[in-house]
Amino acid sequence: MIRDTSGQDQVIAAAPVWRRKKTVLMAIGLLSFIVISVLLVRSFSNSTKSINAARLKLAQVTRGTLVRDVAVNGRLVAAISPTLYSTAPSTVTLKVKAGDLVKKGDIVAELESPDLTNLLKREQANYDQLEAEVARQRILARKQKLIAQRDADQAEIERITAARTFERFEKAGPSGVISKIDYAKAQDALKTAEIRAKHAAAATQLEGEDVDLNLKTKVAQLEQQRIVRDDAKRKVDELRLRAPVDGMVGTLSVANRSVVAANTALMTLVDLSQLEVELEIPESFAADLGIGMTADITINGNVTKGKLSAISPEVVKNQVLARVRFDGAQPSGLRQSQRVSARLLIEEKPNVLMLARGPFVESEGGRFVYVVENNIATRRPYKLGATSISSVEIVEGLKEGDKVVIAGTDQFENAEKISLNN
Repeated sequence: MIRDTSGQDQVIAAAPVWRRKKTVLMAIGLLSFIVISVLLVRSFSNSTKSINAARLKLAQVTRGTLVRDVAVNGRLVAAISPTLYSTAPSTVTLKVKAGDLVKKGDIVAELESPDLTNLLKREQANYDQLEAEVARQRILARKQKLIAQRDADQAEIERITAARTFERFEKAGPSGVISKIDYAKAQDALKTAEIRAKHAAAATQLEGEDVDLNLKTKVAQLEQQRIVRDDAKRKVDELRLRAPVDGMVGTLSVANRSVVAANTALMTLVDLSQLEVELEIPESFAADLGIGMTADITINGNVTKGKLSAISPEVVKNQVLARVRFDGAQPSGLRQSQRVSARLLIEEKPNVLMLARGPFVESEGGRFVYVVENNIATRRPYKLGATSISSVEIVEGLKEGDKVVIAGTDQFENAEKISLNN
């Protein structure tokens, strides 16, 4: 017969209350540890990488006025910088050196051109000859007028004589002293004298008109020759090149005593009293440019205001050249071709979502951004609007107050989520 186990049983006393509470607390603590561990594991499982937050730069989306602008470089150029050219094939004698200050009207170079000098002498001789011919024509005109007037006066005297003779014959006719034949002859002589006097007067008038016309022709020829002579004189005078403005000799294009052809550039003058800024603006901003836009020009650490005055109609090396005039007095101590920087104000957009500009715009192509929440940076699509030097406009994808990684996203390698640690 098999015995039972009653002989092996032992009575165990109940555990104290404090020991039961301790067991419950340990169970609760273990359960909390498990939950936290699960959350952490889940959090880390959702992010593919962990980045130190100190290596990143964050910014918050805000709402305000976006001043759209562009930062460009440029240089100072003379608003007036005339280039002097040779007017004829000649030998150049320079009277100045590069860097010399000149006043308007100063002789800066002399050209030696025997051809022009001889041309002037020939034209002057032709002018003197025609001038003498005009004087001779004046004398001839007076002489011919006197001869014509003499003939007219002689014919008038003959008419008067014939009229007196006819008058005597007419008075003596009724008494029978004068024959009818003599009376008729006297009458015919009077008519002949009258016709001759009339024609002589008309011939005198025509002769006067003829000599006046000949004299006018000679005077016109003299005037034409005077124009030709003055043109030759002007060309000879232009052989002495004078400064058209007050300024400085910038560049000498030829050496002293050089033989040059016509229309050869000799030198450039720079008017330092009227300088402008020539800006090199990227082609992408060409459509937004307009005359009168405000520009902040930084020269030697000082900021000066300016206005956009001219825009080049062509694009050269993906850039558009624009001229900016100083708004007000020109700063002192400026130099030709001095490099400057400028900030061109294109437009203002009020009440828009803004975000500080950073490398994220270029690194993410303006299509994605990393928004930080609970130390997790999540990749999110967004739409970029207008940009400025310091800020960008957010069209959609973000809301006011969002924290965004604006620098350091190149470390994320396009991961969907990044864990940030301190």
